Amino acid sequence: MKRTIGVFDSGLGGLSVLRAIRSALPTADLIYCADHQWLPYGERSPEIVRERSIHITRALVEAGADAVVIACNTATAAAADRLRATFDVPIVGMEPAVKPATAATRTGVVGVLGTGGTLASTRFAGLLDRFAGDVRVVTRPAPELVVAVEQGAPRACVAAAVRPLLDAGADVIVLGCTHFPFLRTEIEAAAGRGVRLIDTGPAVARELVRRIGSSENGGGVAPVVARTLFWTTGDPTGVQPVMERLWGEPLVVSAAPLAVPAADAGGRGHVRP
Repeated sequence: MKRTIGVFDSGLGGLSVLRAIRSALPTADLIYCADHQWLPYGERSPEIVRERSIHITRALVEAGADAVVIACNTATAAAADRLRATFDVPIVGMEPAVKPATAATRTGVVGVLGTGGTLASTRFAGLLDRFAGDVRVVTRPAPELVVAVEQGAPRACVAAAVRPLLDAGADVIVLGCTHFPFLRTEIEAAAGRGVRLIDTGPAVARELVRRIGSSENGGGVAPVVARTLFWTTGDPTGVQPVMERLWGEPLVVSAAPLAVPAADAGGRGHVRP
């Protein structure tokens, strides 16, 4: 069966998750929405992030999405439960990979790079309570790395973000924001040999496949050409060059069809009664 998957983030970091989804579901139609008007979510209140997540999820569902992926740790923490209670489609979120990181460390110290919103969330605190055990988890909010990805700014800030984690003895670093995989080369260079990086994008794609299944075409049926649509709530002309650079091929960015004001959390969609 042909699938349409909606994916959203506050900016372009979620493209790292979209890439993993495209690899796992090559014939699915994908719709990606970057909420540039409210970038970055990590510096917004949970209430605002929740409101925006509801608003965007409704637009994705109305555009035909059979499932929605929250390609943002901050939005998952703020809104995943509310979205699952509101929309009658599978909602797949993401969270920093504390569990595999604590299993992988040899020094007993794990570093987590994230946004302030993610690291301050009760969901992240719950991950530590469940999985950290005797492992020391050192966190570093790094909103400057989001800017480095979105604006193509100088990336010397990467070493400064990584240094406190290394000084604490971390031999595993969790990339706790979807923007950070685009800086993987720079983070690896700053961290040096012997430090393992963990990215959650592939795990999110696997969970999506588990939730919706992977058989999109029956036996003997010719492959269906998949579409990938790109939306932004910002200026498509300004966003397109950066999105093309990160995605790695030409694309067209359109204005997100968000028909109601951001303050309106009501409206239509596949909503549970």
